[in-house]
Amino acid sequence: MNKIFESAASALDGQVKDNMLLACGGFGLCGMPESLIDALAETGVTGLTVVSNNAGIDGIGLAKLIERGQIAKMISSYVGNNKTFEKAYLAGEIELEFSPQGTMSERLRAGGAGIPAFYTKTGVGTVIAEGKKHEEFDGETYIQERGIRADVALIRAEKADYQGNLLFRKTARNFNPMMATCARLTIVEVEEIVPNGAIPPDQVHTPGIFVQRIVKAAVPKRIEFVTNRQENA
Repeated sequence: MNKIFESAASALDGQVKDNMLLACGGFGLCGMPESLIDALAETGVTGLTVVSNNAGIDGIGLAKLIERGQIAKMISSYVGNNKTFEKAYLAGEIELEFSPQGTMSERLRAGGAGIPAFYTKTGVGTVIAEGKKHEEFDGETYIQERGIRADVALIRAEKADYQGNLLFRKTARNFNPMMATCARLTIVEVEEIVPNGAIPPDQVHTPGIFVQRIVKAAVPKRIEFVTNRQENA
């Protein structure tokens, strides 16, 4: 199977549709599949439910989809630093489901592992728990969270070989590996495509069996907040 595609647009061709559930990697701008998101914006699909730690930042990433009215619902942990999302949410143009970071990560992992639901103490007694099933274990109250199964996952890695084995660089791993396992179809953009065997087996963070399509990133990695050390006077 040839998993390498010439462009983000060709990798998405025929695989995205209205009202699908999309998992999108990234923590802020770190590990965010910007090339794929830009290509997704151009498809014009709408009614998307997107699982992502945050909704990008103004003018970058998922914020572009929000600006175009393509996202109907976000399942996220953090939506700060994003006036685009704030404006859409307050106007009633987008729905938000808060999911604590650890819970969201486990929901993705559970979906990939075939686990339909699990219990956690996180969120008990808060708005997170409203409408969810409660159970007691060993005298403690837990809430039920559902695993997440996505139609498509869009992720970003440092390297991929031709079989789709992935290596992530440092914190760019964030939610990307879990999203790769929980989706029907996983599309990855990478900094570098290397020959099979070039990634040592013990450095493969996501096995190629979870990856169906690969494209070289067309957008360079961004730095969300640049902090420079002051020179000594």
